[in-house]
Amino acid sequence: MNRPAVRRRRATDLDGCVAALAEVHRADGYPLNWPADPHRWLREPHPARAWVAVDADAAVVGHVAVHRIPDQVGGPPGRSTAEVARLFVVPKARGLALGGALLDRARRWADTRRTDLVLELAADGTAAAALYERAGWQCVGTSTAPWAAPDGSPVSLRHYTLRHRAPGSDVAPASIARRRASRPAASRSSGGSSTSIS
Repeated sequence: MNRPAVRRRRATDLDGCVAALAEVHRADGYPLNWPADPHRWLREPHPARAWVAVDADAAVVGHVAVHRIPDQVGGPPGRSTAEVARLFVVPKARGLALGGALLDRARRWADTRRTDLVLELAADGTAAAALYERAGWQCVGTSTAPWAAPDGSPVSLRHYTLRHRAPGSDVAPASIARRRASRPAASRSSGGSSTSIS
């Protein structure tokens, strides 16, 4: 397979995204809890931007979104932050560095907006963790998810951050990950924190 093209997601891509997500769920169990409405799960919370990877037949084979994180009400003003979410690549398209290409697209979007990126990952997602760490993401903490696995057991999460690199700045903000870990998010309700890109 030739390397698929990465482009901005269109409304007409959603059926293909759901079909690809179903493939990934069957192969990898991502998302951990299948959403009641997968179209809505991919659309909400309303992403600031989303991209798809499409093959030569225009079939969706990968996806990523970024969601803006609002500042805490009454809290000190912070750096602009967005969450990387809904990252997946179908099994037949793996080995083509698509996970890295989708993450890079999100990073370029964030850099042009001077925005830091965060994400959370189920602790057993070792392939995804390796991808993030190779791309410069830093694990800044762990927590227990506010949702459970299908069998009712607790889910451990790892929190990652990738700070926008302003000139002269290379420090990762642990405070962003702590703020992210403490707020409830719609993305967590279906166990959508892990990724499937191996």
